[in-house]
Amino acid sequence: MKPKTKKRPLILRLLKGILLFLLIAVLLAAAAVFVLPLCEGVSRAPVEGSADWMAGLGDDLPLNLVTLPGTHNAGAANAQLAFFSKCQSMGIRAQLEAGYRYLDIRLGKDEESGELILKHGFTNCKPSAFSNRALTLAEVTADCYAFLDEHPTEVVLFCVKHEHGEFPISEMQALLAAECAEEPEKWLLSDTLPTVGEARGKIVLLRRYGDDAGLGADAGVPFAWRDQGGSENPTEDVDASVSGDLLLWVQDRYEYDTDDKWNAFLAGLSIGTEDGEAAVHFLSTKGSLAYGHPYWFAHTLNRRLLNYDLPAGRPLGWIIVDFGSAKLAEHIWRCNFS
Repeated sequence: MKPKTKKRPLILRLLKGILLFLLIAVLLAAAAVFVLPLCEGVSRAPVEGSADWMAGLGDDLPLNLVTLPGTHNAGAANAQLAFFSKCQSMGIRAQLEAGYRYLDIRLGKDEESGELILKHGFTNCKPSAFSNRALTLAEVTADCYAFLDEHPTEVVLFCVKHEHGEFPISEMQALLAAECAEEPEKWLLSDTLPTVGEARGKIVLLRRYGDDAGLGADAGVPFAWRDQGGSENPTEDVDASVSGDLLLWVQDRYEYDTDDKWNAFLAGLSIGTEDGEAAVHFLSTKGSLAYGHPYWFAHTLNRRLLNYDLPAGRPLGWIIVDFGSAKLAEHIWRCNFS
């Protein structure tokens, strides 16, 4: 007669099932956060003329009257917690070659080295997906310098924001000024937006912060707007007085889901821009959840923009996207020549 086998107590079997479920959940979460972003990208197919498209613009044209493509969180092609923080699939140099001319630059400070680094919220941007260090401002500007050396007809709008950390804005300004002083001929430091001709071959500094260091015109063009997040009115835009008589229109509703974001984008786009005005239209969003997945929204919104006939014959402002491709950039900059 076979001996009876003892069954494990029900509580142990339940505990084992719960642990197995938790293990699977952790593995799936890790795959989403660390593996899935490696597979998310855009076509890298080049577009003829994308690296030198500004050569066709008149020298006397004010930059605010150029319909211009830009990248949101330009340094975040690679980032910690990439599922939530990755906003581009091409690095800075590749973005410029693809035709993007407005770079959204978010800065923090590395506490060990004291260098300025690229941030997205509290996460560090990185030079590559598998790197364990932060992408530095010096690496970003080196890419800009190299691009402008090869394409002297072009202009890079460098819009800087104090993104994260306790260090004061005055300290960030000092570190940024030191970086500019390394290649002073590559920077156009002014408190007003220049014309295309005045800015060719240069980086134009725009600042989303006060001049706490008292640098005056050398601090860059004041270009700040209040945080917008979401709003019950998806057609609401924000206007802010900038240096001189320039009026700044911005749509940056980054807490909208797809349809509300698209409607807000179109509403902002309908305003256009005229002499004495500048307009910035963000197509980027993280959605209405506390932590969103930028690629999820960009994949749909960018396709909508590619299929949308942008109004011709008038300046539209600067259109800022996540996960930009050369084809999308061309769709925007071609408006200047229609």
